[in-house]
This record gives sequence, C-alpha cells and structure tokens, in this order.
Amino acid sequence: MARKHAKWQIGGFAAGAIAWFLCIVSMGLPQWRVWFFQDPMDSKHGMTLVGMWKTCIYHQESNSTFNRMCYKYTYQDDFIPLDIRVAQHLLLIASFLGIIATISVIIALWKLNSGRLRKKATFNPFRLPGILNIIASSFVFLSILYNYLSIIRKDGIAFPPSFHTPSFPDHQKIGTALAMATLSCFLFLVGGIIPLSFTLPPRSRVRYTI
Repeated sequence: MARKHAKWQIGGFAAGAIAWFLCIVSMGLPQWRVWFFQDPMDSKHGMTLVGMWKTCIYHQESNSTFNRMCYKYTYQDDFIPLDIRVAQHLLLIASFLGIIATISVIIALWKLNSGRLRKKATFNPFRLPGILNIIASSFVFLSILYNYLSIIRKDGIAFPPSFHTPSFPDHQKIGTALAMATLSCFLFLVGGIIPLSFTLPPRSRVRYTI
C-alpha cells in the first residue's frame, strides 16, 4: 500500500529533479535576452546574447560568417543592471533549494518504501521538499519576470567599451534560456504541489519500525 501511495511522489520527485537541472543549465546560458543590431554603414548585422553570468557578442564578418566573443561577469563589474544582479541571486538560491528538496524526497521515499516511518508519525514526510520546491519556483518566476519586463521596456545595458557593442539594441526578444527557466519554474511548482498533497496510508497496512 505504501508503494502505491508513493507513485505520485516519484512523479513529483522527477518533476523537481528536472526543474533543478533546467534551472542550473539556464543560469549558465547567455540566451536570456537576444539583442539585434543593424549597422547602417555597411548593412552588416550584429547580435548580442545577454545572460545571467556572461554576454556573448556576434559580429558579422561576411555574408555567412559571425565572429563570437563571450565575456563573463564578475562581482566587481559595475555595469551589470540591478535586475540581473537580483536574478543571479534568486536563481542561485532556487538551485540550492532545489537540490535540498531533491535529496529530501529521496530520503522520504526510502523511509516510506522500507517501512521506516516512526510508529507515531502523523506528519507528511514530503512536506519539506514540497515547500522548498514551491519557494524555488517563486524565485525562478521572479527572475523570469525581471528579465521579461526588461525586454518589454527595451532596457539597455551600459557595456564597457571593450565589449564593442551598443548599450541599446535595435530590437530584442526572449531567448531560449529564459524559456528553459520558465519550464523549470512550472516543474518546480508541480514538484511542490504533489508532495504537499501526500497523505499517509492507513496505519494498519503500513509496516513500521520502532
């Protein structure tokens, strides 16, 4: 009976683990904001990918060749806007909460399937990972919202001259990393709701250890 009750929790565990993986991957990708430029002098196109931890700049060398240069951020860089600074910390906290939630679910599943729940236990052993995943989901959502609003408002970034890229694009759009983070946010939420909905099976059908 305990195994039957754990089936949904395995699904919640999978959702939370995938969400954590996507959160980690999206943080390292530069495609949060995609900037496009048009050089009026020689009709060459340029593109800049603005990420959480680095910016990649593409300059068109010929009709089909682009030269790519990436620059990683440091905490000493004062050109990074506040919304990216805040999103960096929110994503780091979300990834930390996600790994703790994943480990907590593994421990709870092991206890449930091995019958190692305490005899007088009445609490939901999946409550902690459920709460952590929901908090992680909210943090990822705020990071997404900050970046989305920056794209909508067409905010620029005062990059240093060494980047050789304008501070404002001709136009910009959502990148694949932001879409990946959106999926991570949804899966974190699913991975939080399922554990919170868990109810202990009837005591008479569960093997307990003292």
